[in-house]
Amino acid sequence: MLLETIQQPSDLKKLSHQELQTLANEARIVLLGKISYHGGHNGPNLGMVEMTVALHHVFNSPVDQLIFDVSHQTYIHKMLTGRAEAFLSPEHYDDVSGYTNPKESEHDLFTIGHTSTSLSLANGVAKARDLKNETNNVIAVIGDGSLSGGLAYEGLNNIVEQGTNTIVIVNDNDQSIAENFGGVYRNLKELRETNGQAKNNFFRALGFEYHYLEEGNDVAALIELFEAVKDKKTPVLLHIHTIKGKGFKFAEENREKFHAGGPFSLTTGDYLASGSQEETYGSITTDFLMGKMQTDPKIVAVNAGTPMILFSKEQREKVGNQFVDVGIAEEHAATMTAGLAKNGAKPIWAVFSTFMQRSYDQISHDLALNDLPGTILVYGASVNGMNDESHLGIFDIPFLSHIPNVIYLAPTTKEEYLAMLDWSIEQTDHPVAIRVPVGAVKETGIKDQTDYTQYFKSQVTKEGSQVALLGLGNFYSLAEDIAFDLETKHNINATIINPKFISGLDTALLDRLEEKHELVVTLEDGVIDGGYGQTVAGYLGNKDLKIQNYGLEKLFHDRYSVSKLLVENGLTKENIIKNILNSL
Repeated sequence: MLLETIQQPSDLKKLSHQELQTLANEARIVLLGKISYHGGHNGPNLGMVEMTVALHHVFNSPVDQLIFDVSHQTYIHKMLTGRAEAFLSPEHYDDVSGYTNPKESEHDLFTIGHTSTSLSLANGVAKARDLKNETNNVIAVIGDGSLSGGLAYEGLNNIVEQGTNTIVIVNDNDQSIAENFGGVYRNLKELRETNGQAKNNFFRALGFEYHYLEEGNDVAALIELFEAVKDKKTPVLLHIHTIKGKGFKFAEENREKFHAGGPFSLTTGDYLASGSQEETYGSITTDFLMGKMQTDPKIVAVNAGTPMILFSKEQREKVGNQFVDVGIAEEHAATMTAGLAKNGAKPIWAVFSTFMQRSYDQISHDLALNDLPGTILVYGASVNGMNDESHLGIFDIPFLSHIPNVIYLAPTTKEEYLAMLDWSIEQTDHPVAIRVPVGAVKETGIKDQTDYTQYFKSQVTKEGSQVALLGLGNFYSLAEDIAFDLETKHNINATIINPKFISGLDTALLDRLEEKHELVVTLEDGVIDGGYGQTVAGYLGNKDLKIQNYGLEKLFHDRYSVSKLLVENGLTKENIIKNILNSL
């Protein structure tokens, strides 16, 4: 196999065009072998095979500096930069990240997992190059919906202003994770339909030298284009039309389904673990919102490029204009939510915890400062969420809970979640965020009667003494398990508290704990620094109580085993009980 002879990018320079095409064909077969067995980002990588081969044939990485936006389309790049074994051998499949990572290779400039960053990064890299009087090429690859993010426009604007060598490649496959939305995509469509000759050209208007290539999966055509612009002294933009999912029929036909996912059948295109019909917190949300939307036309769901967390394509068509996909642009989604709320709509913005990080200023300044009643549904907020260091969902508690006016809620059951969601949509006083539970649905069958207008009131679910266990959201069940063992094995009748509110404290309840308790234990499914437990500890600092806070260390934990990470952070029932007994 030709691929097995490639140890570094320079090896591609020795190959003929025919051999390079053979290499691309082999790389696609190997790629399909791994992702069908292991899972990963499917469509983005299948569409980038030929372009990656051509890039490494023409340019001289790492002297020429390649920056891939999101970097979820760099599997072929990894194969060609000394990491092919991680794609050829199942026992090595987990040796590399699904994103670029400088810890793995000098050919990876940055750890990148979020979108719209490559152009600003390239702008800085090129500026530093100019300051050092160096002459290498800086190449930024952006696509797969990333042009919808505001940072992309800021990068484009300043690359042109800098005026020196930066080669921007717009990988245009007419698809984000789902459909693309926005004016720039209409212009891309017009440019595709006119072979780049349309009078209206967003990139030329900015000041780029513009080139269009229709056959973006043709190795020879790509090489010719790259060689023509290599070493240019001014900014160049290459608009390249590729096929998302290229070479795998099912991925080409269903681009949303095959953006990313787990193992699948190469013969049928079916995901191997997709048959479950069990209720999830996601399906509960979908059913509830669709029902509410039918009776209230002012309810509108907003999402930034990940619409499947709320609605399937068919469901999106059913709810019509009561669903808005703004593209991969969380900052805009947050501020649009503020605008919707101000003018009398009832907006619900659904967002993954890790992607919400991009929108801190908009949540704080636009939504919270104006105290507008938008709802934020925070998905994947857990140690049990995504586990790549670029996609962690464990930072949202200190992130959101310390913004004034924001009410952040942590339900523990289906009934609590639906009650919180219904109250949040209908209330008109504050922005409300809800930490959507992670894991199996817990259903009590008892309607939640909590009055959520009584802010920050916790629920004592079991009265006891000596030890008070505050189990926040996903970790409430851990508090119950600890209390059961304390009572049955150690004759300690612990108090169990469901805080419900993350962003404030039930100070009256905390004041009463001193009467019958020696120890307060807090449990939260997120980083411990600046989190809920430390807020409790800060309030109880002058009281005659011992306090133990349990959460995750403030680190970018990478590709971890959940069970091992919990053990490393002392988040096991056995360790916590041991510490409680030692303290008492």
